[in-house]
Amino acid sequence: MKVATLTVLAMLSAVPMVGIAAQPAEDNSDHQQMLAKLKITSPLRPGPAGRLNADGTVPPNYANYDESKATAGSPVPSLLVMNDGRKITTPAMWEERRKELFEIFDREFYGRLPEAAKTIKVTWEVTATTEGMSGNIPVITRTLVGHVDPTYYPAVEVNIAASVTTPAAAAGKVPVIIQWGRGGGPRGAGAGPARGAGPAAGTVSSAFPNGASNWQQAVISLGWGYGNLNPGSIQADSGANNQLRQGIIGLINKGGSRKVDDWGALRAWAWGASCLMDFFETDSLVDSTQVAFEGHSRYGKATLVTLVYEPRVLTGFVSSSGEGGAKLWRHLVGEQVETLAGPSEYHWMTPNFMRYAGPLTVDDLPADAHQFIALIAPRPVFISGGEYVEFNGSRPGSRWSSESWQDTPGTFMATAGASPVWKLLGSKPLANKALALSFDDVPDPIAVKARMPPPLTPLIDGDIAFRQHDQGHTDAPNWPTFLEFCVRYFSSPGIRRN
Repeated sequence: MKVATLTVLAMLSAVPMVGIAAQPAEDNSDHQQMLAKLKITSPLRPGPAGRLNADGTVPPNYANYDESKATAGSPVPSLLVMNDGRKITTPAMWEERRKELFEIFDREFYGRLPEAAKTIKVTWEVTATTEGMSGNIPVITRTLVGHVDPTYYPAVEVNIAASVTTPAAAAGKVPVIIQWGRGGGPRGAGAGPARGAGPAAGTVSSAFPNGASNWQQAVISLGWGYGNLNPGSIQADSGANNQLRQGIIGLINKGGSRKVDDWGALRAWAWGASCLMDFFETDSLVDSTQVAFEGHSRYGKATLVTLVYEPRVLTGFVSSSGEGGAKLWRHLVGEQVETLAGPSEYHWMTPNFMRYAGPLTVDDLPADAHQFIALIAPRPVFISGGEYVEFNGSRPGSRWSSESWQDTPGTFMATAGASPVWKLLGSKPLANKALALSFDDVPDPIAVKARMPPPLTPLIDGDIAFRQHDQGHTDAPNWPTFLEFCVRYFSSPGIRRN
C-alpha cells in the first residue's frame, strides 16, 4: 500500500447515522449465498442464548457457564509441534511453524488477504488540524482520511477515517496509542471505584500517571500521543443488506461476493490499520516504530488480528475479545463457534469458518486461539478481560456477569498457552514475580485454569501480559495497568518547555 503526498482539505463530514425506525428489514441473502458456495444444505446449528428470558426462565439453548461442562471433546492442539509431528525446539523451527499456522488461520478462520489489497493505492490527507489542551499540555489533533484508489472500482468508495493527537511542543516524533472506534472520551470514564475490600496481592495502582483523569490525558502527560481509527470507514460491521459488497471487501471484489476463503471484516479492519501504519511511516510527528493499538470487545478481536497480521505495530491492548479473539475456542463457555457462524457475526470471519457450525464442530478446528496469539511473539502484548462469574449450581445466570459471555478464563488459558513461545524466542513469558507465577511451560491450556490468579492480579512482568479486572464489560479498569506495561517499550522525546 502506497501513501501519496499529504494535502490539507476541508473536514470530511461524518457518515450519517440512520434511525432505527427508517431501517428496512435485514436482508441476509449473502449468508445464504455463502452456505450455497460451501455446499451446506442443512441449517447451521444456532449459537447459545447469552441471557435468561425476560421472565427469568432459562431458555433451552442457554449458554454454558458450568466449568464441569466446559471442555470440548477434542484436545487443544499442541503449540510447539509441527504438522508432521516434529517438536519445535529452536526459533528457526518456530518460523517454519508460523508459516503453517498462518496458512491454517488464513484458510479456516480470518480469510486470505487478496493480492489487489496488497498493492492498491491509498492517498492520505490531513483534513483538519485543531489546537487544544490535554490537562495543562497543549496538543494538536489532526483528522486524517485515507482515500482508497477510486479508479480501481468507481462504484464503491472507501475513505478510511482516523485521527491522531500529539503534544504540540514535542521535541521529536512521539509514540502513539490508536484506539479502534468512532472516537469520543474513554469508555467507562465515569465508572466508580472497583468493587471489593482491596487490591489483590501484587496489584498495581488504579490511578493514571501524573494525576491524569483518563487514559488520553495520561499518554499526553507521558509525552506520547493517541488516536482513533474508525473500522466502519473500512468495512461495515455487518454482512446484512449486501454490505460485504461495499467497503474494502466489496471494492476489491468489484461488487461481487466473497470466495469461500476470502477475508472477513476482522482481517479487513487489520488491513486498514496497515494503511494507517503506512501514513505514520511518512509522518513528521509520529514515531512509526512505537505504535500500539487498543480495542474492546469486537474491537479487541480487531486489535488481536491487527497485531498478528501487521508486524510494524509494536504492541497492543486486547480487551474482552471473546470468541474469535483471545478466548480459547475449546473452552465451551459463553459465546461459541455457532454464534460467529450465524448471520449476525459471520462477516467477521472467512466463509470457510461457517462449516464449523455444521457439518463440522469445534472439535474439528485445526487450530486454537493460543496458537494465534503466539504469532505476535516476541513483540509485547497485553490481554485482558473482566471478572467472570461461574455457574453456581442453583439457578443458571443468577450470578451472571456481563463478562461471562466473553469468557475471561478461556482468555487466560489461551494467553498462558501462548506464553512458551515468548520464552523460546528469548523474551519473557507471562509472569508475576512477586507471586512466583510464571508460564514458560504450559502443556495443556485447559488445565492451566487451576493457576489463574484472582481478579486485580496483574501478570505484567513478562512481554506477554494479562490482567482480569473486577467490573463488567469495559476496558476502563485495565488502562492504568496497560500504560504501566507500555512504559517499558515506549520512549518519549520529551516536551519542549518555554
